[in-house]
Formats: sequence, C-alpha cells, structure tokens
Amino acid sequence: MKLVATKWKGVLVLLICPILAFSQLQSPADFLGYQVGTRFTRHHQIVSYFNAVAKAMPTKVKLMSYGKTNEGRDLLVAAISSAENIAQLENIRKHNIGLTDGAVEDTKQPAIVWLSYNVHGNEPASSEAAMLTIYALLDPNNKKSAEWLEHVVVMIDPCINPDGRDRYVNWYNNAVGVNAYNADQQAREHMEPWPAGRTNHFNFDLNRDWAWQTQVETQQRLPLYQQWYPQVHVDFHEQGYNEPYYFAPAAEPLHVVLTPWQKEFQDQIGKNHAKYFDQNNWLFFTKERFDLLYPSYGDTYPMYNGAIGMTFEQGGISAGLGVQDKNNDTLTLVARAQHHFTTGMSTVEISANNYQKLVTEFKKYYQNSRAGNSTAYQTYLITSASAHKIKALTELLMKNNIQFGTYSGNTSIKAFDYYTKAEGNFNNEGYTIAVNTAQAHGVLASVLLDPITQVNDSNTYDITAWSLPYAFGVHGYATKEKLNHQAGFTAPNFEIASTQYGYLIPYNSFSTAKVLAQLLNKNIKVRYAEKAFTTAGRTFEKGTLMVLKTSNAANWALDTKAICEAAGVEAVAVSTGYSEKGADFGSPLDKIINHAPKVAMLTGEGVNALAAGEVWNYFEQQINYPITQLTYTMMSRIDLNKYDVIIAPEGQYRDLNAKPIAEKFQAFVRKGGVLIAFESAAQQFAANPDWGVKAKELPSPSKPNINNLGKYGERVQDQLESSNPGAIYKVYMDDTHPIGYGTNGIFYNLKQDITLYEPANDAWNVGAIKKDSYVAGFVGNKSKAAIQEGIVIGVKEMGAGKFIYMADDPIFRNFWEGGKLVLANAVFLNGK
Repeated sequence: MKLVATKWKGVLVLLICPILAFSQLQSPADFLGYQVGTRFTRHHQIVSYFNAVAKAMPTKVKLMSYGKTNEGRDLLVAAISSAENIAQLENIRKHNIGLTDGAVEDTKQPAIVWLSYNVHGNEPASSEAAMLTIYALLDPNNKKSAEWLEHVVVMIDPCINPDGRDRYVNWYNNAVGVNAYNADQQAREHMEPWPAGRTNHFNFDLNRDWAWQTQVETQQRLPLYQQWYPQVHVDFHEQGYNEPYYFAPAAEPLHVVLTPWQKEFQDQIGKNHAKYFDQNNWLFFTKERFDLLYPSYGDTYPMYNGAIGMTFEQGGISAGLGVQDKNNDTLTLVARAQHHFTTGMSTVEISANNYQKLVTEFKKYYQNSRAGNSTAYQTYLITSASAHKIKALTELLMKNNIQFGTYSGNTSIKAFDYYTKAEGNFNNEGYTIAVNTAQAHGVLASVLLDPITQVNDSNTYDITAWSLPYAFGVHGYATKEKLNHQAGFTAPNFEIASTQYGYLIPYNSFSTAKVLAQLLNKNIKVRYAEKAFTTAGRTFEKGTLMVLKTSNAANWALDTKAICEAAGVEAVAVSTGYSEKGADFGSPLDKIINHAPKVAMLTGEGVNALAAGEVWNYFEQQINYPITQLTYTMMSRIDLNKYDVIIAPEGQYRDLNAKPIAEKFQAFVRKGGVLIAFESAAQQFAANPDWGVKAKELPSPSKPNINNLGKYGERVQDQLESSNPGAIYKVYMDDTHPIGYGTNGIFYNLKQDITLYEPANDAWNVGAIKKDSYVAGFVGNKSKAAIQEGIVIGVKEMGAGKFIYMADDPIFRNFWEGGKLVLANAVFLNGK
C-alpha cells in the first residue's frame, strides 16, 4: 500500500477540506510557504507559527513558555480551547488540581488533553503534525472542532526536544538533494551519522527521563505538567520506516496499579483511531511491543499520575522526506504527518465526547490514591547513616510531588526489609524518612518505591526493576502500617570552624565526591586515608579526605570551607596531624592527589551515544568537572599521554584490539594512566589476553532432545529464558579498595546482561556477585543461572597504571545515584 496524504472521511472531513481563509489565521502552508511534509520545518519556524496562531486567535489560544534547551531553543506549550474556557483557564487549572488533592468535589470542568510531540529529535513527523493540529482545532470553519473545544482544553507541546530535532533536520537538509529526495534506502540521506538526532544536547533520551528529571528539558517541563495533571496524555513517536502505525491499547505487561478505566479508555481510543485508519486503508497494530511498566516514559508517567497515557508510533525513522519501504511503497513525510494528525484529532474527538467520564474517573483515581488503596504497603521507611543519601532521594520525591517526612517514631515495628528480602525489625541507621501511600501521589510513590515490581508479563520493552532505595544505596523497609511522621526532611547544618592546619571530610556519599571534584578544580591537593583512624576523640573511616595546609596554596582553607558549606558537607577542623589510633597524617598509608586529573572519554562512531551522554552529563552537569571528548575513530592522531583518566563507555569499537590501538592504550596505562571501561567496552578489552582479564565463560547450550524440540510458535517464550532486560543485583564490594569507599561494602547494581568476569589472583576483585545476589526484576531462568559467582568491578594493575573494568553501567540514565559514588572513586581515587 502506498502511504500518501488522504482526506478524512466521515465526521472529520471538514477539518482538511478547502476552507475560506480567516482574515488573520493562516494555515501552516500559507505561513511557511510550502505544504507540511514537503520540507522539514526548523524548530524556530514552528515556534514562529505557534506565535502567529496565538496572535491571530488570542481568545482561543494561550502560549506558555516554560524554558530553553541547553542550546538556547525555546520550549513552549499552547493551550487551545473555546473562548469561554480560555477566559477561565486559570480557574480550570486550579479546579483540576483540586481534584487531585481533594480540595474540590464537583467534576464540572473540561477535560484536559495534553499532546506531546517530537521527544526524539529524529522522529520529526510529529512536530509537523502539531502545526496541522493547532490549525485544524482553531479553523473557524470547522464546527466539529469548535464543539470539542467547549469540552476540552488541548495542551500542545510542539517539540519536547528542539536540540535533537534541529540536529537531525539541519543534517538532513545538508544531505538531501535540492530538487528532490532520494527514496533509495542506501542513499546518504537515510544514513544518519553519530550521534544522530534522537537525543538532546547531552545525548540523553528524554523519553526515559520523565520520573528522574535529570535533563534541563524535563526539569522545566514537568513543573508545568504538574500544574495541570491532564486526564489524557499522548506521546507522539516514530519507529522503523517498515513498521505500520501503532496506537493504544498497549501491550502487556501492564503495571498492576493501572485502573480498569485506564485500560478501558485506551481501548476506546484505539477503536476510534481504527475507524479513521480503516476508512483510509492505512495499516496499524495495537496491543504489541509497547507496554506500560517502566515509570519514566511519556505514557507510563502520566498513567501513574491519573491520566490515560499513550504512545503513538508512526513508521518513519531515517525515512527523510521519502523512502522506499520493504513493500516497495514510498513512505513520505507528508503521509507520516497526516497519520499523526489523524490520531491527534481523533484523540481530541473521543476525549471531548467522554469528557465527563474522564474527569469523574480522574477524581476517583486520586480519591483512591489519597486513601492508600494502590498498594498493600501503607508506609515506606528509608534510612541511612548518611544524611546526604537521604537528601538526594527526597529531592527526587519532591520533583514528583510525593510527600514525605522525617520519621523518629517506634523502632520496634515489623516491616519488609529490602536488604534481607524478608519480614524483619526496622533499624533506624541515623536519618530516616517515611513515605505514606495515602496521599495524592501515593500511586506513583508505590511504583517508584516498591521493593518488587509486580508484572503480569515478562516480555517487556525496558528494565523491570528500579526501586529507589536500591538505586540510591539506602536501606528501605515497607510496612502495612500507616506511620506518622514530621513533614519534610532537613539535613544537618554543619558548623565549619576555621583552621590553620587542616580539614577532615568524612567520605560517605556522592555529595562528598562532588566536594572532592571541586577541591581538585581549585587546585587544592587532597589526601585520603586508606584505613580508619582516631583523632581528637573521633573515629574517621577509611576514605576520609584530608585537606592540609602542607603543599597547598594560601587560600586552601577559605576555599575548602566555602566549598563544603555550599554543599552542606561536614568538614572537621583539626590542629594536629597526630592520630590517637591508626596512621598519622604524614603516614605513607595515606594517599595524596597531587593534581586534578585530566579526564577524557571516547566518543563518536562505534560508541553508544546514550552511554557517552551519561558520562558527559555526569561530569559537566553533576560534578562540574572538565572532561575532554575524544573521537575514537581519530585515535591514531590522539596523544593519550595528555590525560590521566580515559573512560570508554558502552559501544562496539572497531579494531579496539588491533595491534596499534591495543598497544597505544596499554602504553597509556603502563605509564600511569587509568583506563575505565564499561559494559561491552570492557568485554572488548578483555577479549585481548594482553590485558590479563578473563570474562566468565557462559554455560554451554544443551543439545537438542528429539523428544523435546523447540517450537516456532514458542520462540518468544524461549528467548525470554535467556533474557535480562534489567534487574537489580547486590554487589559485594571490597570497601578497603578506594573504589569501594563510602559504599559500606554493598552496591545495588542494575544488570542488563549476563556478563561476569573470572575472579583473579593478579587483580583486585572489587565488586562481586554471589549466589544470593539476585534482588529484583525479571531474569530468565537460563540467565539467572549464569549470573552467579563472578566479578562485575575489577582493577588490573599494569605498570604504573590501572585498567578498571565494569561489567555494567554504574550510573544508568544518571538516576542510579549509588553508582555515581563508585564512578567518582574510580576517577579520583585511583590515579598516579
């Protein structure tokens, strides 16, 4: 079937038929000077069109600017409704929020429908469709849309990821011919180069960031979203250009907290879309591939906040303006935009027709949440000896409007212990917060905090475990009792005295690692203790940072005091280097970081752009420490000796073990450099025996049994036996090694494959998985049997340097807080 722009049939024909132009409102084609889909529209042109529409229709449109991207592009949302509703827009918003917190009872309000476009920059058809949609909704000749807008407020975010969109569009416009596109799949215009336009400036996938809010676009968008909490949210995407269109209802697994109404209305929406697609002979599929489990998507996050959340997927990635698909049909941007336009308008239509039910069920959702009916657990207790680890978690809870409080009550209660995975006695480790599920956002709280994600199907699109106590390296408990607590949490305010001798900084959290990075940025020399010691009657644990006047410049004390105060990190002033127990400050056992290490990372073709983006963002945005990006394919021209630390993220590195490149990296290490390799990068290095690191051999596949042969129809289930989409494992850390400092001997690691390394006598086996290490998440039986008794973090000393290999990604999507300390340790505490 050839996909081309086709007029709607039936009740929506008025939306695209020729109209008498309103004197001020211009169609996208009139404004841009070309038909939508015949060229790619740059982001600033989309913004200009939305501004022109708002100027032409001020009584029916209100633009809301919510920030700028890393590269300075505008982020905005347009509210579209009837003139009466726009005049009462703020009252509608407040009333809607009142339904979430119980402040209002009546449900007499329009439904709020939020349409989000172009979260992935190289899935660009949706932003083109956004212009068609806002025009169709406001076209004075479209009586149907006017009727709908009496019952709905439509919020349109035309481009969530402007930086990624323009990266793709600018590249494509450079690659395509001036006179015509080339539909040949092998043409350059269908071969997007690294890092591609999918991601934002820092190569982050914004569609995995809704709950975690690590990126500036999300950090600015979510507060606006939370001022509204729509009843319906659509996230528009594209998939491979050989795929038909996908729309709701979603595939299994569906999280158990989803309500019957949320599932039912997805089905209603799907049937409404199918009506229009069938009329136009457009192929589609539903109930496959795209599930509702991982909480940080543009469909699941709204679902866990009471909305009908949906993903719509048009075939089109790498299609450009037109491409020949596997059926020898030409898929055009015109058609792709038309399909997204159709589902967008269909969503508005059915939402308007069901607005009263949508609002009523929305109210019911939040009533149940405030009653604590979403989970068997009524209270989560989260405790740690580190106030900073608790504070980091509370900051994420606040970003998601989840209420919590300081707990100092009964310590003899029984609760599910996240560490032992069994019922046990609660133990307050020093700082404790309580999160009750009987609150407006109790459903989301339970999704994020439950120790085990309950799923009804294991064939999922993403990770299956993310429980925040594990991710943040704090001790969780879950109880069926509702416990009282004091609102909020306040970390201790440390009084830092002046000193002429030195400061001791307990090293126990990522916050102290960030302080270390800032001290080094100031060219302050820092020592760290390899063993515990006692001075002035207080015991300091291994890893304690020592900033002394010795060897430092004049302002060392003022700078150290200011950096620690700004971070809220304790710094203990001392007046002597004498220890009552353990090594004195001048002991050879205490190590010194003489200079700020120069850090570089490998990027470019062959490197996983998402993995590289995590590292880049970690250094630049989280620890505010300089990092140099090296293009791997230019390795023959790069002088590695300019750097102290080189990081190799996940990737498929071409010729990594070819003699010239292998010898170059090995020479770097032997001269005193630190090479840190993650995931498949570590595997590729280890494949070269010269590194002296051996991956653990995988179990041999069993021979086929003639009486028990595999069946073609069961291949998906059979593949799941060897699957590990993302599960949590307890890693036993050697906390006497610098990489283990601050971990207290345990690191909860997200594992997405079965890779382990053999324990070695000539390497430091810093992080080990044992037979009891499995914690949570789906792992196929064959994979689970393989993930036992191996090393996931190791250090191989070579000459004066070190090769640090990590089987997994310690900072997964930069929300895995516990691993950020581990990475900082590898970078700063293992140098020359």
